Amino acid sequence: MKFKQSEKLYQKGLKNLVGAVNSPVRAFASVGGNPLFIDKAKGSKIKDVDGNKYIDMVLSYGPMILGHRHKRVEKAISKALKKGYSFGASTNAEIKLAEIVCDAFPGMDKVRFVNSGTEAVLSAIRLARAHTGDDKIVKFSGCYHGHMDAMLVAAGSGLVTLSLPGSKGVPSKAVENTLIAEYNNLESVEKQIKEHKDIAAVILEPVTGNMGVVKPSDTFIKGLRKITKEHGILLICDEVMTGFRSKFGGAQELIGIEADITCLGKVIGGGFPVGAYGASNEIMENVSPLGGMYQAGTLSGNPIAMAAGISTLTELKRQNPYKKLEEIAEKIENILLNTAKKYAVEITVNRFGSMINPFFAKEKVTNFEEAQKCDTSKFAVFFWEMIKNGVFLPPSQFESWFLCSALSDKDIENFEKAVDAAMEKVALSN
Repeated sequence: MKFKQSEKLYQKGLKNLVGAVNSPVRAFASVGGNPLFIDKAKGSKIKDVDGNKYIDMVLSYGPMILGHRHKRVEKAISKALKKGYSFGASTNAEIKLAEIVCDAFPGMDKVRFVNSGTEAVLSAIRLARAHTGDDKIVKFSGCYHGHMDAMLVAAGSGLVTLSLPGSKGVPSKAVENTLIAEYNNLESVEKQIKEHKDIAAVILEPVTGNMGVVKPSDTFIKGLRKITKEHGILLICDEVMTGFRSKFGGAQELIGIEADITCLGKVIGGGFPVGAYGASNEIMENVSPLGGMYQAGTLSGNPIAMAAGISTLTELKRQNPYKKLEEIAEKIENILLNTAKKYAVEITVNRFGSMINPFFAKEKVTNFEEAQKCDTSKFAVFFWEMIKNGVFLPPSQFESWFLCSALSDKDIENFEKAVDAAMEKVALSN
């Protein structure tokens, strides 16, 4: 497999783009080598500029749950394009998508569309503060909530209790109201609540995707909902990644809780830039023009994005592919575990619905500290061998893989062959 054209574009991109990319993970820094440049995609496949074809398990980090360029979604987008691209005024499509989203989430009466997951989280946090009158937010180490200052808090294995900026350019005062707790550790939350009486909200990914796929224990998640209610603290579920991924609705319903505020993105835009936050009437009526919490956006509710979202969710409801995706995920888990055993490679596999990834580690991963103990050098070997054998993966040990309903039996057969070659390579690299 050759990557000459990707290499040329990478060198050309270095002149006017930062690192030749527009999002850091695309730089392939954690796996070595240069980034691949994509030309086109269809269904479960993606093709790079060198003509190399891959089974796609990145899927734009989740949105393409139906596969790329699904015919019904493409038709809806084409129809919307003929009417105009952006109006700076309201459209019927916004009302239609809002109705679909609210109907899918118990307790959500109103939703506000924005342009990204980061914007949805930023707005949800402002809303929680406006509603409660308190300032502090509890987040969990390893949970990613976009690149707003208050959420970029360093929380590695030695810093899980400290609120320190995790990026240059973020002043310490920007994170002084951000408190850190450990995912799947209820005591760490109780400690923060005991020490701080002005907590507006606790925010978490109900199932994580940015330290790899990590599910909450039943004791942790039920206990978290209980103590937040007892102390009048809002619970924000960041379902930008998990929303509509494992059921028609949210992961929170599958794990048995109901958030006060829910953040969405990815799938609800069908591949276009969309974010959203929603809650009960009582909470959402704080938002302008009904209330005093200001938030606005010129491209919010963009008609093309709304058309993509409506058609994607409508098709998801028609297909109801969630049982199929769960079965595929189970097959992939077994392939990974059995092949690793064949070559005496130590891995553990975490999955939730249509999200899955292996960790090159001995023990099960349940939080960020445990995830950081993984052998990332082995993952890098595995990643490049999978690429060479026609499987496109996220270029990081700590990113979820995503499955789409367009995956075929032949795709799974080819995936198994790729895994065999990759695990053999990992074993030889020891």
